[in-house]
Amino acid sequence: MTVYQISSSSSEGASVDYGATGMTAILQSVSFLLDTLVDSYPMHREFGMDPPIDDPSETAKNEWSAQVIEKLERNIPQVSVQEVIVHQDETDLLNGRIQTTVKVVIEIDTI
Repeated sequence: MTVYQISSSSSEGASVDYGATGMTAILQSVSFLLDTLVDSYPMHREFGMDPPIDDPSETAKNEWSAQVIEKLERNIPQVSVQEVIVHQDETDLLNGRIQTTVKVVIEIDTI
């Protein structure tokens, strides 16, 4: 069992490999979903994340973590989320950004 760590900030500026298959495609999908906001896609409005806005509380971080787990496991069935780490420093708060890192296990049988 291999655990992969993917960060929401790691996909900034990264190019999309449209021919990706197997493990690469799944990891790319996780990164893409972490950086996609709800209502971004006209034909699939509920796809994406709906981060807590203007709420730096622990409750908001816990709700965000639950949403990340639910959305990843629902949209990418090969993925099992092991841990969600939410990080905000002062510059993140000023820019309105939440950095999320997930540790996932990918079910090899389903690839």
